[in-house]
Amino acid sequence: MASYNKVILMGNLTRDPEMKFLPSGTSVVNFGLAVSERYTDRQSGEQKESVCFVDVAAWGRQAEIVNEYLSKGSPVFLEGSLKFDSWEADDGTKRNKLSVTAFRIQLIGGRRDSDQMDGGYTDAQPAAAPAESTPYQQAPAPSSAPSTTEDDIPF
Repeated sequence: MASYNKVILMGNLTRDPEMKFLPSGTSVVNFGLAVSERYTDRQSGEQKESVCFVDVAAWGRQAEIVNEYLSKGSPVFLEGSLKFDSWEADDGTKRNKLSVTAFRIQLIGGRRDSDQMDGGYTDAQPAAAPAESTPYQQAPAPSSAPSTTEDDIPF
């Protein structure tokens, strides 16, 4: 049987990210996300809002970026997968929880220290090398564009 587990969310952080490190040195950050849905009530005709609160975890370099650039109230767009946890509480009751493991995050707002990020994706992929360090050079742009007439157009 085929399965597919992908979640796409956009909302605001409900608390500052909490960064932790595993004994292996891998970083993980946990934060809450509030996702709102606005709708018009069919009975009364009034605008209503429904808010869904989601716990999110991000790993590795992505976790470090989230911890550095996001804080409570920051808007964020993310893609991830659902994770189901089940455990037994101290009082013997069974507990369940759905959360999201983020694998791609887009920063929507600016940095906490007011430097602009212009919104960009962050994921577990390493950043590209700076242009100066590549062994290839770009060809110079032509000084003038070739002239075209209606006779040059093939249709």
